[in-house]
Amino acid sequence: MTKIYAGSPVPALNSVSFTLPARGVFVLIGRNGSGKTTLVRILATNLEATSGTATLNGIDVMSEPDQIRERIAIVPQEARPVPWMTPLQSVLSYLLWRGLGYGEAKQKAGEVLEKLKFGRKARVLNRTLSGGMKRKVLMAMILATEADVIFLDEPTTGLDPLARREFWEVLQEVRKDRFVVLTTHYMEEAEQLADTIGVLEEGKLIALGTLDELRKRLRYNYSVKLLSIPEAPVILTEGEMVKGNHDLPVILTTEGEAFRIAQELSREGIKFTINPVGLEDIFFYLHPGGDTGGR
Repeated sequence: MTKIYAGSPVPALNSVSFTLPARGVFVLIGRNGSGKTTLVRILATNLEATSGTATLNGIDVMSEPDQIRERIAIVPQEARPVPWMTPLQSVLSYLLWRGLGYGEAKQKAGEVLEKLKFGRKARVLNRTLSGGMKRKVLMAMILATEADVIFLDEPTTGLDPLARREFWEVLQEVRKDRFVVLTTHYMEEAEQLADTIGVLEEGKLIALGTLDELRKRLRYNYSVKLLSIPEAPVILTEGEMVKGNHDLPVILTTEGEAFRIAQELSREGIKFTINPVGLEDIFFYLHPGGDTGGR
């Protein structure tokens, strides 16, 4: 599938192709402008592809959009709750709009707001809520539905760490019988939630697999992240160095070499962290330019 926006010299999506079972959580990661939001909008029938096809549970996204919309729910990145409604009213009205009866809609609205720990804030006006709480209202609206497929475009942006973990807990339940497509620039979130991870770079899908499968793309199993740039270069006997956040060095190497480097850095008074390779390290390896942030 390819998408080229009018006036753009390069594709937003460039011949992206993959097949996945429609269950669990599929997480898309990538830097700014990598194509995550474009892909989600096409799959959710909010945007037409320039060329190519896509199907969800055997239904063609391009030729049968109405059937797709009956089975999906989406929280777009730019969405905001209606300011003069309360969270309870927002969820209730959304469920009524999707065709539920009043009694069932009210029950489901109450249940999801309780799971997301709204408390008294369930009955205050949305315009009085913080940005993070407004995002929670949108998530509550979507999670209360019975949609087979849920699209969440950076859903936890603006949430505090506690609220983010509460959302993860709810999503762990949702994933059991529904398919969730989620974009994020929080590597920890992707590690916690993803059954399958897709890595986008400049509109191309450069990696796809489980976390363990992506780990196997690296030759090394340990990561040493420097928290400052040393005056003298670090000498490696085994491993390779890539750019991490803020262009700080990240050394990917074996366990033994990692601890040898750690001793050397400690003697020189250089601050660092040392851990088994995680998704952030894989991201740095696949994206030689560094930083993880982006849409």
